[in-house]
Amino acid sequence: MVQNKNNYILFIALSAALGGLLFGYDTAVISGAIGNLTHYFQLTPLEIGWAISSALVGCLIGAFVSDYLSTKLGRKKTMMVAAVLFVLNSIGTAIPESFSMFVVFRIVGGVGVGLASMVVPMYIAEIAPPKRRGALVGNYQLAIVIGIVMVYFVNYFIALQGDAQWNLTTGWRWMFGSEIIPSVLFMLFIFLIPESPRWLFLSNKNEESIAVLKKINSEEEAEMVLDEIKKSITKEDRSQWKNLVNPNLKKALLVGVGLSILQQLTGINAILYYAPEIFKSLGSSTDVSLLETSILGVVNLIFTLVAIKLVDKMGRKPLLYIGSVGMTISLAVVGVFIYHNTLGNYVLPFLLLFMASFSISWGPIVWVLLSEIFPNKIRSLALAISVFIQWIANFIVTQFFPSLVENQWLKVHFNGAFPFYLFSLICLFSLFFVWKKVPETKNKTLEQMDSLWN
Repeated sequence: MVQNKNNYILFIALSAALGGLLFGYDTAVISGAIGNLTHYFQLTPLEIGWAISSALVGCLIGAFVSDYLSTKLGRKKTMMVAAVLFVLNSIGTAIPESFSMFVVFRIVGGVGVGLASMVVPMYIAEIAPPKRRGALVGNYQLAIVIGIVMVYFVNYFIALQGDAQWNLTTGWRWMFGSEIIPSVLFMLFIFLIPESPRWLFLSNKNEESIAVLKKINSEEEAEMVLDEIKKSITKEDRSQWKNLVNPNLKKALLVGVGLSILQQLTGINAILYYAPEIFKSLGSSTDVSLLETSILGVVNLIFTLVAIKLVDKMGRKPLLYIGSVGMTISLAVVGVFIYHNTLGNYVLPFLLLFMASFSISWGPIVWVLLSEIFPNKIRSLALAISVFIQWIANFIVTQFFPSLVENQWLKVHFNGAFPFYLFSLICLFSLFFVWKKVPETKNKTLEQMDSLWN
C-alpha cells in the first residue's frame, strides 16, 4: 500500500515535471538554430540577442501573472494554460516568414515557460512528503536538463538531414516545430494528476484537500498534515501582500530573490544558449560544435541525477558550496585560456567542469530551495516574485552576453575573456551568500518554514 502511494507521488511529480522538460526544450532549441536563423532573416548582433531574449520577455510576463493565475485558477489549471501556450509556440515559431512574427511566438512560448517555472516546482513541493521533497522537486531541474539534452540531439540530427542550404531554409523550422510532441504530452498528463491539497485548503475546499492528502499519505498522516496546514494559515494570513510586511517573511523573500539572481549570474544560460557559437569561435566546425554542446548537455544530465541522489542526504547548503567552488575555478581557467589564445581541446574539459559544478548545485538546489523556503502564507506570491526577478537576470545576461564578447575595448584589454572572469567572480560571491544568508531546509515540513525565519 505504501509502495503504491510512493509510486503515485512519483507519477504526479514526474507528470508535472514535464513542464520543466518544456522549459529546457524551449529555451535551448534556439542554440542549434540561431546561426541559420541569423542568415535567413539577416539579423544584426542586437537582433540576434533579441531573437533569443524575446522569449525571456514572455517568461517575465508569465512569472508576473503566475501568482494571480495559480491562486485564482489553481496549480493544475495554470499548468494546463502553460501547456496550451507551449503548443502554440511550437507551431508559430516553425512557420514564420517574418522575424517579427517569429518573435511574437517566441514571447508566447516564453509566457508558458514563465508560468511553468513558478507553478511546477511549487506544485511538486506542495504534494511531496518532507523526506522526499528535495529529490521530487529536483526532478523538475532534471526534466529541464533532459529537455536541454534532448533538444541538443534533436537539433544535431535535424541538421544532418540536409545540406547547408536546406538547414538555412527548412532545418531550423523543424527544430522549433519538434517541440509540439512534448507539449501535447504535458497537456495529457496534467489531466491525470490531482490539484494541490494546500491550494484546495486555501480555497476553502477542505474535503477535496483531505481527499488528495489521503491519496498520497496514510489516513493518520493526512490528518496530521491537514492540521499543520490549518495551524500555519489563519484567515487573516490569506492576504499575501500584507504578510510581506513581516520582517521575517521579508527576509525569506530577499534570500529567494538573491538565489534567483545568482543562479542566472553564474553565466549558465550564456553558455547554454550560445554554446555552439562559443565552440565555433574556439575553432570547431558547425557539426562538431553541436556535438560538443550535446556533450555539455549529457554532463548536465549526469550531475543533476547525482544532485537528486544527494540533496536529501547531504542537505542543500553543502551542495551549493561544492558548486560555487567548482564554477569559480573552471570559469577562471577558461578565461585564462581564452586570454592567452590557448584554445582547441584545452577549454572543453573546464567548460564540462563548470557544467558539472552547476548541475550538482545551483541548477537543481535553487529550485528546491525556492519551492520550500517560503511559509504557506506567502509561498505563491514570494515564489512568483523570485522567479520574476530570475527572468530579469536571465534576460540581462542573454541580451548583453554577445555585446560583452564583441565590445572592442574589452577585446583589446581582455582578449574575449572578460565575461568568463566576470562570471567567475560572481560564482565566488555566491559561496559567501550561501554561507551567510541561506538556511538549511533538509527534512523540514513546509509548515515548519515559519520557525526557520523567526
